[in-house]
Amino acid sequence: MAEQKLWAPWRLEYIRSEKDTGCFLCDAIEADPAEDREHYLVHRGRLCFVILNKYPYNSGHLMVAPHVHEPSIEQLGADQLAEIWDLTKRSLTALRQVYRPDGFNLGINQGAIAGAGVEDHVHLHVVPRWDADTNFMPVIADTRVLPQALDASWAELREAFAA
Repeated sequence: MAEQKLWAPWRLEYIRSEKDTGCFLCDAIEADPAEDREHYLVHRGRLCFVILNKYPYNSGHLMVAPHVHEPSIEQLGADQLAEIWDLTKRSLTALRQVYRPDGFNLGINQGAIAGAGVEDHVHLHVVPRWDADTNFMPVIADTRVLPQALDASWAELREAFAA
């Protein structure tokens, strides 16, 4: 049997990089729109935005976040909450168009105990799922296999949001 290899080139950048103490969500929305690809920012709304998860659970793993840096949905106004849900709905449509998933996981993790990797800037995860997308890799090797690079995901989803 031939040797099997996994290729995840974006992980080495994370492993070698200095860990940023700032907020990557704020950095992305405050950057010049010409830098959206660099930040994997897919769509800018009036009060909220959609961004690819740089270390995704599955290809197409998106996050919807408000422009404001708040730790909980309790601090957001009605307009911000409405736009989060509108962009979540648009994310589902774009992901269905680009990836044809069988379903989705949607969730907000608030606080470290709930699993929030970013505790102080609330965001909603939109994770596309496919029948049998969980295989032996996460169970045995704590490894995920992603079939598409983030740059390619960004380009396809950006186009779907623009349509």
